[in-house]
Amino acid sequence: MRVIFLGTPKFAVPTLESLVAGHDVISVVTQPDRPRGRGRQLTASPVKEAALRHVLPIYQPERIRRPEAVAALAALAPDAMVVVGYGQIIPQSIIDIPPHGIINVHASLLPKYRGAGPVQWAIANGETRTGVTTMRIDAGLDTGDMLLKAETEIGPQETAVELGERLAVMGAALLVETLANIAAIAPQKQDPAQATYAPLLKKEDGLIDWRQPAQAIHNRVRGFQPWPGAYTRFRGQQLHIWKSRVTVPAAGDPGHLLLHPLRAVCSEGALELIEVQLEGRNRIPAEAFANGQRLTAGDILGES
Repeated sequence: MRVIFLGTPKFAVPTLESLVAGHDVISVVTQPDRPRGRGRQLTASPVKEAALRHVLPIYQPERIRRPEAVAALAALAPDAMVVVGYGQIIPQSIIDIPPHGIINVHASLLPKYRGAGPVQWAIANGETRTGVTTMRIDAGLDTGDMLLKAETEIGPQETAVELGERLAVMGAALLVETLANIAAIAPQKQDPAQATYAPLLKKEDGLIDWRQPAQAIHNRVRGFQPWPGAYTRFRGQQLHIWKSRVTVPAAGDPGHLLLHPLRAVCSEGALELIEVQLEGRNRIPAEAFANGQRLTAGDILGES
């Protein structure tokens, strides 16, 4: 099958690799190189790097809905297109090009967690199961007809980074299965009444409210990685909590610290801090942080 692949992030790379193994990938469409890092050097997307390794044709339009981009894709006459985290809304003029439509790999069990952050919000909201869905995209936001699904459990300590890596591999296998059986699959409409939304993360989403239960805070620590992370205030500085675990309840007001091991009191239970990072410093074990800052049981998190 002649396929055009549209994708940008690391999550999309396993799907591209699987397509290359069994189909004729006639073009890889990805976002233009963007300045990144302290030096603000132009950097290729993970998908572009993968396409270069496989010596695939690469197309990087600034806006895919522009007439010249639509014409360029139409001229390739693909049988199907596959999109995984491309980063732009696909217009109807492009959806209409391939006879088999545009198939999307989405990292949730649709219609739950439509949107840009399904992996992160599933963990942050305390879900214990998730998965991947292939669907034919339409003009809406993850509202197209569903094709196939694959489910998996979310580990109690699993982070968004770890889960995303697993779902990327699952999604690649599901996409291959979808293309192999595309003529026999009966598409299913999504039930809007069951839909939930997973919006793009904002910096303020990571701010910890110690008045929440320890389990809810722990879920956000796991879910909001690598960005924006889960963070609080300590002696006027920002303190990131990178690893934690829920432990037994402890007396005190929310945010108060207890030592050996280092724990923060929550509205329900307490949160043991395992790995932290003070603003401008490296990530270190929480006990090393406690010793270096000479913490006492009277210290509190969440206050400037």
